[in-house]
Amino acid sequence: MIEARHLRVLRAVARTGSFSAAARELGCTQPAVSQQMKALEHSAGTPLLVRGARETRLTEAGDVLVRHAVGILAGLTAAEEEVAAIAGLRAGRVRLTSFPSGSSTVVPGAVAAMRAQYPGTKVSLEEAEPPRSVEMLRAGDCDITLAFRYVDLPTPAEESWDDLVVRPLLTDRLVGVVPEGHALAVGGRPVEIAELEQEQWIAGCARCRRHLVEVCERAGFTPRIDFATDDYPAVVGLVAAGLGVAVLPELALESVRPKGVAVVEVRPAVQREVVALTLPDLANVPAVDMMLGRLAQAAAR
Repeated sequence: MIEARHLRVLRAVARTGSFSAAARELGCTQPAVSQQMKALEHSAGTPLLVRGARETRLTEAGDVLVRHAVGILAGLTAAEEEVAAIAGLRAGRVRLTSFPSGSSTVVPGAVAAMRAQYPGTKVSLEEAEPPRSVEMLRAGDCDITLAFRYVDLPTPAEESWDDLVVRPLLTDRLVGVVPEGHALAVGGRPVEIAELEQEQWIAGCARCRRHLVEVCERAGFTPRIDFATDDYPAVVGLVAAGLGVAVLPELALESVRPKGVAVVEVRPAVQREVVALTLPDLANVPAVDMMLGRLAQAAAR
């Protein structure tokens, strides 16, 4: 019989590439990992891993088992959490993953409300940008992930959310950020993105950077990106020092003190859709459902 604890170990070995790294991730010893893998291979009746000098890789059977393990472990987590919820949410957990501006604005109020009503429910948070955060959800490494996508761009097939439960939270507008006293900040008028063609740019995360380039190219130019950072205070600091201009989500500016910069409306308008995602099995878990509701309430304020 294949045991869930063995599947968790197999998934850790597959993710980290070695028994020792998997042991560190799981908080156990390397011999314990080796022993559990031997037991799993005995249950499966076939080798699941090929142990090399530098890396441990999956056999074809191991790859199949890891793929099925994601759904099995997600379903088991859902069952465990639902049983805990029957006792009145006096126990249980919700693991959140969020992009930085979401974790500094929407998440705090939602988690505070959840703890106030259900103090026995443990809520944890890890930061990751989409699509990595969505991959973590599908892999069973979190229960809810906050993600976003730009409404002016088609969604690539590999970034589809069709297999997930989608809870819309808010629409976040992108605004221009220029040094205080910049000519385009005078008069409070909207700024066409093409008017920033000659500027030096500060770009954000890889996904946001790709989107910036596409928006500018639609306006007829390629932005000169001198600096790139996914740290929003750093972006504001670079703009304030006169080292370039940027476009940032309004949600990001809520968590940053915009000292030394001016915020301007940019045209054409660019928006991103912010949502909470979970797996269909987990959506039926009361603690997860409650957390989704708290996130929606926090985003509406």
